[in-house]
Amino acid sequence: MKKIMILMTGVVILFVAAVVVLMTVDFNRAGKDHVYVQVGEPENIEEDKLDTGEIITTYWYEQPAYTEDGEEIQVKFSAQKQLRQGAYLKLYVKNENEVTSFDEVSEEELSAAVKEAL
Repeated sequence: MKKIMILMTGVVILFVAAVVVLMTVDFNRAGKDHVYVQVGEPENIEEDKLDTGEIITTYWYEQPAYTEDGEEIQVKFSAQKQLRQGAYLKLYVKNENEVTSFDEVSEEELSAAVKEAL
């Protein structure tokens, strides 16, 4: 009986740990390459109306981004609000230029090659 209780306690602990990991890990960023971009004007602004009458605005940006080495790639990404023009973003990309997520970063966080390219 004691062995069963120890086994059940172990299973519960593993289950709780798995739930915590799934809730805290952002899989849109895990294992992705990153490039840097300075935000410009949105290329396109889409407005979609939901069944509830609420209007959702999506801002699309298409511009060059740079790897840590200063290599240029073209990226297209969207945001649910208009991004601050001139801000620096760290874009998380997969398959060369497919943006999955982004974070705003300061100029000090950019490598010398990226600063020169931007």
